[in-house]
Amino acid sequence: MSKIGVLLHGSGVYDGTEIHEAVLTLLAIREAGHSYVCLAPNIDQHHVIDHTKGEEMKETRNVLVESARIARGDIEALTVEHANSIDALVMPGGFGTAKNITKWAFSGPEGAIDPTVRDFLMTVVKAKKPIVALCMSPTTLAKALEGSGISAKLSVGSTEESSPYEIGAISDGVIAVGMQAEMKTVREVSVDDEHKIICAPCYMMNADILDVRKNIQQAIEAMNKWLD
Repeated sequence: MSKIGVLLHGSGVYDGTEIHEAVLTLLAIREAGHSYVCLAPNIDQHHVIDHTKGEEMKETRNVLVESARIARGDIEALTVEHANSIDALVMPGGFGTAKNITKWAFSGPEGAIDPTVRDFLMTVVKAKKPIVALCMSPTTLAKALEGSGISAKLSVGSTEESSPYEIGAISDGVIAVGMQAEMKTVREVSVDDEHKIICAPCYMMNADILDVRKNIQQAIEAMNKWLD
């Protein structure tokens, strides 16, 4: 049994972690026979969104506290040292990855990344531990690797099929920070064998929850080959 870290960044697609992706990730990890530990940085969210209206609310919430909702309270505040205690990492998507732990949603590839998240991800990559990046999370991985000399293959989806997001523009941003962008549909995963990175588009494409479940299962199955 391997221990898989799951990096969360709030609770709710518009201002935190995409909950469907997070829960399906935890399920897929356990179905594969592994254990998991949920991790989140102890920082404030960029803002809070009313998910019934899509409008900003006048309140402040903490990323770790909100992520604990998904983890049923069983969560740890992220530190760089966590990279040494896990065998692999999965990064669910949601706007929190581009608002809370990076600022990609506001400044694109020039946006900042939280230093603890950056150092943690760099440590995992350098240790050659598998990383599964779902949905928008490959952009966070791209920012973490920026300037490192590592040019990973990453995918946030495909321009060949319907998406609610600008896949082409986001992919250009991934390239701008020194990575290689691949086009993958919700039925595919991108695999970087050299750096042990797997990307699954999930809700970056117009997808049903069943599509997302299968896409996450594909990614976890690909990860298992390296763990075995």
